[in-house]
Amino acid sequence: MSQVSHEALVALIEARHADTVMGALGMRYTSYDPDAVTAEVEVGPKLLQHAGIVHGGVYVVLAESVASAAAALSVDIATHDVNGMEINANHLRAVSEGSLKAVARPIHRGRTTHVYGIEVFDDRGRQVSVCRCTMAIRPRRSAS
Repeated sequence: MSQVSHEALVALIEARHADTVMGALGMRYTSYDPDAVTAEVEVGPKLLQHAGIVHGGVYVVLAESVASAAAALSVDIATHDVNGMEINANHLRAVSEGSLKAVARPIHRGRTTHVYGIEVFDDRGRQVSVCRCTMAIRPRRSAS
């Protein structure tokens, strides 16, 4: 199998986007640079928990999504699968309106694992959550 190009991978992600949790929540990728994948979302009622602030799980969905995309852009997805292995998050500030932006940057890219640091910002540029996500990088099994 030949290596999947950056453009083909971005097209694949975009084509499947509407049918993912990100599409359902209104999240969208805004940059596909493997060294800084970004995604954004407008804050609205479907992202809030009962107290009227963004649910912590929203930050985690954003974080794992940008880390997954960054990992996929860093390996040959024709020969390797990329899957979330572990994620942790610290929520630093409550948000109830505006928008959120998540940025994933690599901390470590090894042969079998990648680790990404993810920062989530509000629309005023304030850091509202920090996450770290470990991705498993595994050879694809043959189709036989």
